[in-house]
Amino acid sequence: MIAGLILAAGESTRMGTDKALLPYRGRTFLETIVQALRDAGLERIAVVLGHHAEEIRAAANLEGVEVVVNEDYSRGQTSSLQAGLRKLASPEVEAVLLSLVDHPGISSETVRTIVARFRETQCAVVIPTYQNQRGHPVLIARALFDELLRLSPDTGANAILRQHYSEKGMVEVNDAGILLDIDTPEAYRKLLK
Repeated sequence: MIAGLILAAGESTRMGTDKALLPYRGRTFLETIVQALRDAGLERIAVVLGHHAEEIRAAANLEGVEVVVNEDYSRGQTSSLQAGLRKLASPEVEAVLLSLVDHPGISSETVRTIVARFRETQCAVVIPTYQNQRGHPVLIARALFDELLRLSPDTGANAILRQHYSEKGMVEVNDAGILLDIDTPEAYRKLLK
């Protein structure tokens, strides 16, 4: 089984408001990503919350989603990834599709393409590309979970993931949404145009 893992624990300081709750396509960012993962056929989805966890949980429809609260969210994104991996570490989970809440533009078709590339190649890391630029979400095979769990929370996960990139794990998609990183009010205004 491929599980979805959405990281939504940060403070959204540059945005000035919780990115998880920003409206997009008739839903919040968080709900939009959950729906894309569901539409792609992912049956198990977990979201890691931290800053304003209770407010986000109350405001977003997270029915059927496993919610993990990372009390150490201020230590950075790796601590949230680790909290999510611990939640999803059951034996049937072959890999996680790691999505970031500030990338709401991903399509279910892109998710299906990433999963299909993993099934074909069994690469430890599968990364979508659009016009030769790497984007999100990224698929991480179970073989890397232990290494990622041993990282210091202050070390980025890329320290591990870069060691396992391969050409076979890159998959070109026709989806500019993989590159849309909505971190600032200006980026959000452009997204809504």
